[in-house]
Amino acid sequence: MQDTLYFGTAKPDGTVTPEQWSEFLEKVVTPRFPQGLTVTEAHGQWQMQSGSIERERSYVVQIMHPDTPQSDTAVREIARTYKQQFRQEAVLRTRSPVCMAF
Repeated sequence: MQDTLYFGTAKPDGTVTPEQWSEFLEKVVTPRFPQGLTVTEAHGQWQMQSGSIERERSYVVQIMHPDTPQSDTAVREIARTYKQQFRQEAVLRTRSPVCMAF
């Protein structure tokens, strides 16, 4: 499977700094998927629950992994932790079957 997670960086009191992002990646994401992942910096927008449009710096994380309940739980934990830690309304997740070869 391939999971792609989209992490916005706008917070109610500022933004997620590059240092905070690096720490999150090191302490939350990498331990759950030490075999590898890809991070891309992006710019995106999100319509807040209030209806306003938030334009923000974002990070896109792609993770290839076996289709197991453990992997699914790990991806959900990553999104939940980010939302709690950085007071986010959402972390977008897309999930697709893939064919991988090395």
